[in-house]
Amino acid sequence: MHKYIMAIQAESAPVPQHRTDSSGARLKIVYGFLAALLILAALLVANDYGRKRAYLALESRAKSSAELNAVLLRTVLEKQRSLPFVLSQDRDVISALTSRSAGMLHLVDRKLESLIEGTHASVIYLLDAKGTALSASNWQEPTSFVGIDYSFRPYYTRAVATGSAEHYALGTISKRPGLYISRRIDGPSGMLGVIVVKVEFDELEGDWRRSSDPSYVIDQRGIVLITSFPEWRFMAQAPIPAEQQAPIRESLQFGAAPLTPLDVTPALTETEPDRVTAQLPGSSEQQEYVRVRVPVPTTSWTLQLLVPAGAAVMETIRSAQLVALIILAPILGATAFFLRRRGLALRRLQRQEEARLELERRVAERTEALSTAHAELVMQAEERQKTETKLQTVQQELVQANRLAILGQVTAGVAHEINQPVAAIRSYADNAKTFLARDQMEPVKENLSAIAGLTERIGNITEELRNFSRKGTGDAGPAVVSDVIEGALLLLGSRFRQTVGKITTETPPADLKVHGNRIRLEQVLINLMQNALEATEGGPTSRISVRYAVDGDDVQLMVADNGPGIPADIMQALFTPFNTSKDRGLGLGLVICHDIVAEYGGRIDVESSSAGTEFTVHLKRVV
Repeated sequence: MHKYIMAIQAESAPVPQHRTDSSGARLKIVYGFLAALLILAALLVANDYGRKRAYLALESRAKSSAELNAVLLRTVLEKQRSLPFVLSQDRDVISALTSRSAGMLHLVDRKLESLIEGTHASVIYLLDAKGTALSASNWQEPTSFVGIDYSFRPYYTRAVATGSAEHYALGTISKRPGLYISRRIDGPSGMLGVIVVKVEFDELEGDWRRSSDPSYVIDQRGIVLITSFPEWRFMAQAPIPAEQQAPIRESLQFGAAPLTPLDVTPALTETEPDRVTAQLPGSSEQQEYVRVRVPVPTTSWTLQLLVPAGAAVMETIRSAQLVALIILAPILGATAFFLRRRGLALRRLQRQEEARLELERRVAERTEALSTAHAELVMQAEERQKTETKLQTVQQELVQANRLAILGQVTAGVAHEINQPVAAIRSYADNAKTFLARDQMEPVKENLSAIAGLTERIGNITEELRNFSRKGTGDAGPAVVSDVIEGALLLLGSRFRQTVGKITTETPPADLKVHGNRIRLEQVLINLMQNALEATEGGPTSRISVRYAVDGDDVQLMVADNGPGIPADIMQALFTPFNTSKDRGLGLGLVICHDIVAEYGGRIDVESSSAGTEFTVHLKRVV
């Protein structure tokens, strides 16, 4: 074929050498320019793709962390919210508000003090109806709340008005920020007082601080309440107008905090995800961050989390550009290789013009040789077809010969099967003659019925022998498994009764069918059963079993014996022709069985040990 191509190329017009060289040089320059442009474009695209992918990955990671932090915050809040409700129902607390006795108030002091360690609340205190603290968990400390008037605090006024309240503020005495959770206590004649629980978030903020990602919580006005950086507390997300700052300062909610804006600047353009630049406390330079915001459930707060973006984005961009270069390098290399080959091909065309006449002569010689070889191949193909036809015929004859050999082996047993019914028929006939002479018709009818049954049995045996010996084509169709097993047992029944101590069989349902030919499948089963007979011959407790199993579309016929097993050297080539352990065996029975089963799309598995051998025939089920 290569010579034909060269001959065709030789017929084309020759290319001058100087033109080929100059065009090749121009091609290299153009290729280099285009390759540089392609690499630059790939790097730019990879830069864009890597940047977007990095920001999206950072946003996803930040959102997961923010949601986890919000869940932790909500857990702390929910744990503390139940405490004011429980204490508002406490009988000691109600009694202390009602009686105002020193003993009851002191009892409540100790009770509130004992709750601090278990609930991790900062302080718990009880206000009377006018807002004055009567009892407190810090009653023994110098900064005790007892006797302090808190009626101006929003958590008191709102609890009085609505029954419960939550208010985040700076403590007027402790100067520590926290969330005040309050609940009104009512009595039969009206309001008795208010129970207040202060929750500080130092432990939660410490957990956030150990993370590398800054987190902070802002209220609806944008003021930072809880943060992993204490320096950010009571700073504002955006500048707060002076008219809005005045009420905040008058309420002393955040003490004298200046409410200055956070050093967190959004990107100049709308971006997705939200990107900001920020200078963290202790850092001397601005860095880029991805910011996510998640609402804190059951509150009006919003949790914001910042994830550093600079290093991660650059790393992803470098990875994307490296992948782009790795993908592009083989393409550019293959293109360069192709262009070089093309240049070499053009130079070869120049030289091929000089050899055109020689190539034409060689093509003619090769054509003649190919014609001769083609004729020989056609002749060999015809001979091969004839040989395959003969081989198929020989295989059919071998199967038929094996079938006839089986008949020869079971003839004696079948003759014994027939002799018994014939002797019985003669005996029944003589008895019937005697009964006729005595004019006893009823016994005569019984004997004639018995003779008819024995005749039918003889007919079944001879019909099975005739069908089995017939030379069939082996056409496959639905074959009833129970008929296959019954036919094999009918031909081998006498040998089993004579030589085997015990045989067990399972009768499949009448509607279980497999793909195959009944006579040829009987031939397979008889071969396997005869092998089992010979393997157990002479054994004191010989046992053979014929079983079946169904696994989806796979039907299994199993013939097992308790003989000595198959020798290892025979087992290695069990289905190889002329491989046998019998003195007078040809080693073809299992080969024929294997070929018959394989023809119907099945297989034969063998398991053998010193405890016995089991052959399993796998066939396709037909529904």
